[in-house]
Amino acid sequence: MGTSTGDDAAVWRLDQSRALVVTADFITPVVDDARTWGRIAAVNAASDVWAMGGRPLLALNLVAWNSEELGTDVLVEVLEGAAEAATEGHWVVAGGHTVDDPEPKFGQAVVGEAHPGRLLTNAGLRPGDHLVLTKALGTGIVTTALKAGVATTEVEAAAVASMGRLNDQAAEQALLAGATGATDITGFGLLGHLAKMAEASGVDVTLDAAAVPLLPGAGELALAGHVPGGSRRNLDWVRERLATTPEGPGPDDLTLTVLADAQTSGGLLFGAPLEAAAAAAAALRASGHAAAVIGAVTGLGTGRIALSGRLAPS
Repeated sequence: MGTSTGDDAAVWRLDQSRALVVTADFITPVVDDARTWGRIAAVNAASDVWAMGGRPLLALNLVAWNSEELGTDVLVEVLEGAAEAATEGHWVVAGGHTVDDPEPKFGQAVVGEAHPGRLLTNAGLRPGDHLVLTKALGTGIVTTALKAGVATTEVEAAAVASMGRLNDQAAEQALLAGATGATDITGFGLLGHLAKMAEASGVDVTLDAAAVPLLPGAGELALAGHVPGGSRRNLDWVRERLATTPEGPGPDDLTLTVLADAQTSGGLLFGAPLEAAAAAAAALRASGHAAAVIGAVTGLGTGRIALSGRLAPS
């Protein structure tokens, strides 16, 4: 796997049963607490490996830091938060690299492994698959509201818990369900990543907005205008790929905004036969995930998304 379909990570086959999965990702601060930011950034980076059906083995820290203003004690907190995530996810952090930068950034370059015959790719959706989303949407909206100082403690806690949750169980359930197509939902939002996935797979899909899980408070914050610029650009890019189904009310502006919301450390999106998809979503909900079956692959096509239903502010 290389750059041809814009997949989540590069994959290099070693032999018939082993392949290396390689990725890198880093982010600016999304929360005030340094240790929490470090954890979220590490989980976000490793999610690209899980999205390919692999498991992370080794990571190198990527640090851009303003030592003069922030000092090193705060950086230690960031690194310790990332180390906690790595310990929980069973990968090793072995150093990294740091540069001076006026704006702090942190992430990891991650190496994982997968079986070449069981890769999940963004070109792997099949007609008849049903779509499973494993985390609620709205982290971009909530973190934008946090920067404005208007998100409640409860809303912040729900978003932090979601962003800090590893996607290892989600990947495991995708593989158990027989999935071949998957991606993680990050900066392009659900609509952007689904459109890329459907186009790469050569299929059209339906999406039931009413079934999409939403973080507490995200709907109200979006209505109040706390929407990141990246989410608006996502919607502008994907709008021409959208259609509406004749059943029920079409999506309103709130629904489109949330579905296009740029996520940090979002969940996985994968396709599987209906019974397997429903079982995977149920298993993930039982383990604390906000997972749901949210749509289906209708057949071969060009990457069109037919939308139905509306999100209700939570």
